[in-house]
Amino acid sequence: MTPKTDQPDAAPSAADSEQPDAGLAAVVSERRQLMGLAYRLLGSVSEAEDAVQETYARWYALSREEQDGIANPGAWLTRVAGRVCLDLLGSARARRERYVGEWIPEPVPERTGWISGRPAATAAPADPADRVTLDESVGMAFLVVLEEMTPAQRVALILHDVFGYAFSEIAEVTGRSPGACRELASAARRRARAAAPQAAAPAVPRDEVVKGFKAAMQARDITALVGLLDPDAVLTADGGGLVVTTTRPVEGRDRVARYLLALTTHLTEDVTLRQSAVNGQPGLVVRQDGHTTGVYAFDIADGRIRHIWAVRNPDKLRPWDGTDADTDDAETTPGNAAAPARP
Repeated sequence: MTPKTDQPDAAPSAADSEQPDAGLAAVVSERRQLMGLAYRLLGSVSEAEDAVQETYARWYALSREEQDGIANPGAWLTRVAGRVCLDLLGSARARRERYVGEWIPEPVPERTGWISGRPAATAAPADPADRVTLDESVGMAFLVVLEEMTPAQRVALILHDVFGYAFSEIAEVTGRSPGACRELASAARRRARAAAPQAAAPAVPRDEVVKGFKAAMQARDITALVGLLDPDAVLTADGGGLVVTTTRPVEGRDRVARYLLALTTHLTEDVTLRQSAVNGQPGLVVRQDGHTTGVYAFDIADGRIRHIWAVRNPDKLRPWDGTDADTDDAETTPGNAAAPARP
């Protein structure tokens, strides 16, 4: 299986070649791609870390002779990671059926190094209509759509469209024929496009829409909120049964606006609201007493917010503590905070 990754940052020097652990370093350097792959497939940082750990455990379980006999360790690791994720997706589906309320993929900060993955630099370019871009593949809207696909569809789509693997190589991961893998990816792509169609360049930048949303919340301006929401807007919250939140989606522009405004009655002076990148897109981060208590991701089209995902499950917010705001005017003022305490 030929690896579809960028080349290392620098070629090893003569001194480097004398190091006995040069092969080990090459194997460890694959972790970034493996994390990017596993996160996209599983929608969870903790589960992705478990998948990568299991992948490396299988590598180190090989004898030195077996390792030396593998022509391309990076390809081997990717193949194993894909299979591990397939197994985890089966058990994850059962766990999520027992989940309290709505399950939303775990949001990640912009500073997460592996969020960009390492797409194929040498892969043959395909028709843009037959590919999912790197930015799309980590956006919350796309990750939510992936949850509706079969595990095999997810693997075929992500490995082909995002990481540039050929269907003959993906067949080694899924245990299906290349033709079947092509059909899996095609069906998954159609499903993704139907749920989140590509829009033309926005007339209003997404960050300006989020900035306006934040300002409307701070001002408790329901008219401004309604103007920013699509008529069919939906708000989905995820508390995981660990915090108080709505367990059903709130649907419709007016209901979403009223729900958001009602949240302001639960505010305290130590709550702040920051505008920050969430999964590579403009979003909002809620903090209280120095800890992140909520992350908001948005699906925006034609200058209107179509979907709001509010993640409040503390188990999904650990990577956010210690992050900084990406934009100016990030912190709300005491007494006028609009950070939802109970989304």
